[in-house]
Amino acid sequence: MSGLEARPGVLRLAPYVQGKSSLAGVDSPIKLSSNESSQGPSPLAVQAYLHGAGTLNRYPDGSQRELREAIGQMHGLDPDLIICGNGSDELIQLMVRAYVGYGHEALLSENGFVMSNIHCIAQGADLVIAPEKDYRVDVDAMLARVTDRTRFCTIANPNNPTGTYITGDELRRLHAGLPGHCLFLIDDAYAEYVTAADYSDGADLVDEFDNVVMTRTFSKIYGLPSLRIGWAYCPAGVFDVVQRIRTPFNTNGPALAAAVAAVRDRDYMLAVRRENAAWRDRISARLTALGVEVIPSQANFYLIRFDEASGKSGAGAAAFLQSRGIIPRPAAGSDQYLRITIGLAEENEAVLQALGEYMGTHR
Repeated sequence: MSGLEARPGVLRLAPYVQGKSSLAGVDSPIKLSSNESSQGPSPLAVQAYLHGAGTLNRYPDGSQRELREAIGQMHGLDPDLIICGNGSDELIQLMVRAYVGYGHEALLSENGFVMSNIHCIAQGADLVIAPEKDYRVDVDAMLARVTDRTRFCTIANPNNPTGTYITGDELRRLHAGLPGHCLFLIDDAYAEYVTAADYSDGADLVDEFDNVVMTRTFSKIYGLPSLRIGWAYCPAGVFDVVQRIRTPFNTNGPALAAAVAAVRDRDYMLAVRRENAAWRDRISARLTALGVEVIPSQANFYLIRFDEASGKSGAGAAAFLQSRGIIPRPAAGSDQYLRITIGLAEENEAVLQALGEYMGTHR
């Protein structure tokens, strides 16, 4: 026996389980389990990716300059405060590595991106989980759990799997109640889908304070999850710290090229957002008419709840949908909930028809 042991924080973790992507006996299932963009990437992004194949024998630009400048231009941000990563997941991990350790507490909401929890536990931090209210991040509940050991706080806005959000004012109030030594990370993976007028992505807080970070991704509305590309907007001090531990070529060349084209094709992104919002409203209205509770969403997915008294359940609905070749995502922790990605028109109609059959009313 060598006596080799992993860090205690790592041993507290269970392996991450991704959404199901295949069904036995079904050649081409309708996959609505991972909140992927049904529209796919901009044709300009695909073209840029294919062009990048001609430089596979070269290292990518370690400074990520072209993508940082494109993001800065399209979002009105300082490109010198933008870091790109292997998905926003890697950037969250880098922030946690840089600022979280043993003896620290990480404050999180009941729902959110599970990898944030995993990264904090792996670093040896103690998780402090605040319950949510009416399916939304409860700012008061989070602030009530702040201690002098709180070194990291993160929320997903919009949240996952609920699809709900907190307003810009609530976001600012949450930050105001955190100690100055706590890094506040706003995970905005679904920001581009939001149509609510009182939403804020938090970039103003990054500009104003030295302990706020905003992360974004090209995996959702831009339709590039396979390329694993994301970005973070940071204060200068955080940027300097994270650059010290970021590997020099953490983003690959074709991914950088595709992301540049994607972020510059604003018309395509806005068209995807309009289509998503229209279907979000249609789906909510039709499922409500079936007697299914739909949690109001600002993302590209919706969470539905089945009343126990009806004899129906999220688990039962998931099994029924799978029997029709449709893959949803059961919500962890309760059999009454089910999360479904908004798909193409024909995919959404297939879901609505199947759920109508499941509820005993075909409409």
